[in-house]
Amino acid sequence: MKYPVHEHGKFSVISLTGEVDLNCSPQAREQILKCLKKNNHLLIDLSAVEYIDSSGVASLVEGFQTARGQQLQFALLGVSKAALQVLQLARLDKVFPIYASIDDVDL
Repeated sequence: MKYPVHEHGKFSVISLTGEVDLNCSPQAREQILKCLKKNNHLLIDLSAVEYIDSSGVASLVEGFQTARGQQLQFALLGVSKAALQVLQLARLDKVFPIYASIDDVDL
């Protein structure tokens, strides 16, 4: 699965969709790290995610840690109910900056 990236202000925005599981989380991880290699601040749009498993969450955590190490901003956008439940279960909703929409992000 391909995950589109578009630019918005100083941020790259990656839109994850559908099921982010063991089959497609490697592509999500690759796209996240590719954007961070370019020293781009990063927003991950999870509004269209129907399911995310631990491998998908691990890709988000790795991206978050990589961004922090590079002093880049990393946040989640429009987190779907299904994705939010998983993040809350892992208490990661307290770790990741989460915004309802791109309009709420300080660009």
